[in-house]
Amino acid sequence: MCRRWSSGPYFEVSCESATFEGEENITRFRSSDWAERAFCKRCGSNLFYHIIDSNEFQMSAGFLDDQSDLRLALQVFIDEKPPFYTLADKTETMTAAEVYAAYAPASD
Repeated sequence: MCRRWSSGPYFEVSCESATFEGEENITRFRSSDWAERAFCKRCGSNLFYHIIDSNEFQMSAGFLDDQSDLRLALQVFIDEKPPFYTLADKTETMTAAEVYAAYAPASD
């Protein structure tokens, strides 16, 4: 889903308790049972991925003017990545099953 949303890997910066000015310009849509994605309704830019039952937001790293201190720390859905790229940095990884186990709500 992230590749469809961003045409490639989605590089993000995790944060908690985000507040937004101009909330009227943000369109949110539920992309799974536990998360939503948002974009700017004025320009169409992808803004964030949000775990609904938490204060956790993954903001697009592209928003930051200074990215010099950023370091890749985690790759998710690593078992579903396309074969045409490999990221050079050695990081923690999670398969799709590990992501779902960590974030998806338990089935009744």
